[in-house]
Amino acid sequence: MAQTIAIAGKGGTGKTTISGLLIHYLSKMGKGPVLAVDADANSNLNEVLGVEVETTLGDLREEIAKSEMMTPSPIPAGMSKQDYAEFRMTSALVEMDDYDLLVMGRTQGQGCYCFVNGLLQTQVNKLSGGYSFVVMDNEAGMEHISRGILPQVDTILLVSDCSRRGIQAAGRIKELINDLELPAKQVKLIINRAPEGELSEGIKEEIKLQGLDLLAVVPQDELVYKYDSEGKPLVDLPEDAPVKIAVRDIIKKILL
Repeated sequence: MAQTIAIAGKGGTGKTTISGLLIHYLSKMGKGPVLAVDADANSNLNEVLGVEVETTLGDLREEIAKSEMMTPSPIPAGMSKQDYAEFRMTSALVEMDDYDLLVMGRTQGQGCYCFVNGLLQTQVNKLSGGYSFVVMDNEAGMEHISRGILPQVDTILLVSDCSRRGIQAAGRIKELINDLELPAKQVKLIINRAPEGELSEGIKEEIKLQGLDLLAVVPQDELVYKYDSEGKPLVDLPEDAPVKIAVRDIIKKILL
């Protein structure tokens, strides 16, 4: 069974940057193969990794939903909707040397995610046995974890910026994890974009107040902004970039 790492946090905290660099270093350190799952509706994990994505599961949902109203149907005669979805699934899995990327995406039409959520759960369960790690980048509500899409969750990393509101948001996500009774072995907090890598006494007090377990403090890294604004993959940052040094240290800590 693959070891699963889920990353969550409110928008704008840099959780996708952390997710992408975790995937990059797990692969680079020979810990792969890794299945990367972008479960945030605002999908951009591929941009951090420098990977092109042609099809998402949200796209497949739209395609299959519309197929039922088309004559003739694009689904071959004698093939069920489920079988067709699994067949098309191959186009939604981006295969790289040391990791594969699966993007949830979002749907544009009316209706719920029930079918595509079920499809993702089925595929992740099938696929995960072939990987050493599954790394899932989630939205703050952790909808895809709460629906049981991951077969198990070993580590949940809560990413916050260096603000009281960010810490409070992480605290609320931790409450959600407790309410859902997720059997994670460890739930840790990562503070991202800390000025000079330091936390004020007020932030330290808020972390304590929220009952959060601080794993790491990632310094503010101006190169991240530069690469992002120029459209460069963040995995191509220099090895001595502060954010890369911090992520390597995070991996060592969570793998102990």
